[in-house]
Amino acid sequence: MECSVEALKAWKDSELPLLKALSSEITVQRENLIYHLGEEWKKLAVWKLPPAKGESNSFLTTALHLNSGESKEDKHTPNHLLSSVLQALVIQGELHKKIKLFGQVLLKYMLKPLIMYPSLLVEVGEQLEQGTVLSLHSEENQVEHPAPAEVYTKILIVLKTLHEHLFGTSIDDKKVSAILGDQIWEEMSDCIIRECLLYSIPTNSSQLAAYDTVIKETEDFENHLKDMGYLSGDSTDLLKYARNVNCHFASKKCQDVIVAARKLMTSEMHNTVKISPDYKLAIPKLPNLGGGSREKQEVKRSGHCDQQILENEKQLGQRTLCLPVCRISESVQQLMELAIKTLSEAVGSSPQCGFQLFYTTRNIFHLFYDVVPTYHKDNLLKFPHLAAIQHNNCMFLAHHLLTLGHQFRPHLPLKDGVAYFVDLVPGFRRLGAQCFVAQMNVQKAEMLERLSTARNFSNLDDEDNYSAASKAVRQVIHQLKRLGKVWQDVLPVNIYCKSMGTLLNTAISELITKIMMLEDISTEDGERLHTLCQTILEEGPLVFTPLPEENKNKKYQEEVPVYVKKWLTFKELSIVLHASLQEIVDRWAEGKGPLAQEFSSSEMKSLIRALFQNTDRRAIALTKIK
Repeated sequence: MECSVEALKAWKDSELPLLKALSSEITVQRENLIYHLGEEWKKLAVWKLPPAKGESNSFLTTALHLNSGESKEDKHTPNHLLSSVLQALVIQGELHKKIKLFGQVLLKYMLKPLIMYPSLLVEVGEQLEQGTVLSLHSEENQVEHPAPAEVYTKILIVLKTLHEHLFGTSIDDKKVSAILGDQIWEEMSDCIIRECLLYSIPTNSSQLAAYDTVIKETEDFENHLKDMGYLSGDSTDLLKYARNVNCHFASKKCQDVIVAARKLMTSEMHNTVKISPDYKLAIPKLPNLGGGSREKQEVKRSGHCDQQILENEKQLGQRTLCLPVCRISESVQQLMELAIKTLSEAVGSSPQCGFQLFYTTRNIFHLFYDVVPTYHKDNLLKFPHLAAIQHNNCMFLAHHLLTLGHQFRPHLPLKDGVAYFVDLVPGFRRLGAQCFVAQMNVQKAEMLERLSTARNFSNLDDEDNYSAASKAVRQVIHQLKRLGKVWQDVLPVNIYCKSMGTLLNTAISELITKIMMLEDISTEDGERLHTLCQTILEEGPLVFTPLPEENKNKKYQEEVPVYVKKWLTFKELSIVLHASLQEIVDRWAEGKGPLAQEFSSSEMKSLIRALFQNTDRRAIALTKIK
C-alpha cells in the first residue's frame, strides 16, 4: 500500500483527496497492526511480577509464562504464528523495542536475583493452559555469595528455555536471541563479575592453581551462549576477568589486607600481651636460594681463621638488640603478623603480584601512622595507660621494621635501591615519643595545678594555709602513686623510672622554687615546711613500682637520686629548714660540703636571712658562706 501511494504521488504531482485519504488509512492500519502484534507478543510471554522490593523473598512470586502458540493436540507440530509475529514486528521496527523492554524485566526480576541470592533457584514447569512456566523458589542456603558454576547453571536454564520457546527463531538470517543478548549481556556479565566472580577470587596464593576450574566453567558458559546465539564471538568480558585472576587476586588481597589492618587499628588498644626479650616474629620458612652456595663454602673455609681472630675480642651481650620487657596491644601484634603473612604471599608470586603485595605491606604501616593517633586521639590524652601502650606499640613496630626488609629482601622481585621498611623507623620512634611526651605534659600540668593551690607555701603558721599546702602535697603524691600503678608492668623499666623521675622532679623543683622565694620563714613555718618536705622524701621513692612483685621494686626506690635530678637539692633544703645556724655552716664547709654542691652562696644567704633573725651570730654565719 505504501509503495502504491508513493508511486501515485510520483506519477501525479498534485494534492488529490484520494492520496490524503490513503495516507491517513495507511497510518491507521499500521497502528492497528502494531497494536494487534503487541497483543500477540503479550500472549507469547506473560510476566507475573513481585512487589517492588529488593529482598530475595520478594522475588519468589516472579513467574514467566511462555506460550509459543503450539497446537494443543500435538505439541510437536510446528506452528508458524511465532515466526510470523516476530517477522511482522521486525518489519514494523517494533521488535527491538519489545525485546529491550523484555530484557530489562528479565534482568531485574529473574537473572539478577538468581545471580545475587544463592538461595534462589529457577524451576521450569509445564501447565496445560499457560504452556511453559519459569518460576523462582527458595532453598535454605547459608552461603553469602554463590559459586560461579551454580550461577552459570541457573542462567543457562532460563536462557535455554527462552531459546526453545521464544528466541530460537531466525529473522533475516539473524537469531532473535542475538537481539536479546545485545540488550542484556553487558549488564548481566557486569553483575556476575561484581556479585559472583569477585568473591570467587582466592584469598591465598596456594589456591590460585585450583582456579583453573572456574576459568573452564566460564569458558563453557560463554560457549553455550554463543551456540544459542545470545553472544557474538568477540564478547568475552567474563572470560577476560576470570583469566586475569592473578591481577584480581593481588588487588583483592591488597584490599582485604588494608580492611583487616584498619579494623585492627580501630579496635580497643587496652587488650595487651607481654613482650619478653626472647620474643621473635614467626617468619614462615622461605625457599632456599640457589646462589650463595659458593659464598657459604668460602665462609666455611675461612670460618676457622675468623674464629681465631675474634677469640679474644669482646663479644656482644646475649640480649643485644632485644626488646625490653613491656606490654603492647594485642591488635599491634596481629598487625605485624598480618604484614608478615602478606609479605609471605608476595614470595613466589608473579612479579606484578609480588610488587603490589609488598607496597600494600608498606601501606599498612603508613595507615597505622595516620589512623591510630587520629582515631584514638582523645583517649591517648585522657588515659595515661593507653599513652604508654601506644608508646610501646610504636617502639615495637620500629624495632621489627629494622630487620623485616632484610629477611624478605632476597625473595622479593624488587629492584636494588628499594628502601623496604628501614626508612619508616625514625617516624615510628618519633610518633611513640610524641604521644608519650604529650601525656607527660598533661600530667605535669595537672601536678602544677595542684601545687598552685598551696598558697605559695607562705605563712604556714596559719592553719588554713598549712592545710591547703599539706593537701596539695598529698594530692601530688597520690597522683604519682596512681600513675605508678597504671604504668606498672606496661612500660619498660628504664622508661618507667625516667618518666616517674621526671614527674617527681617537676613537683620537687616547684616546691624548691616556692620555698626559695619566701623572704621571712618563722620557726613554726620552718618546722611545717620541713614536715612537708619529709613527706615527699619518705613517700616519693615509694611511687617507683615498675614491677608487680613488690620485693623487686626496692632496687629502683633506692636509685631515686639517679632519676630525680633535684632530689639531693631537695634533701639538703629539708635539712636546712630544720637546722641551726652552726649546722648550716658545717654542711657548707667553706664551699666544699654537701650543701655547697646543691646551692649557690647567694641562694644560701637568702635562705639564712629568711630563716633567722638579724643577729651577730647570723652576720658571722653569713660571712662564712662564700
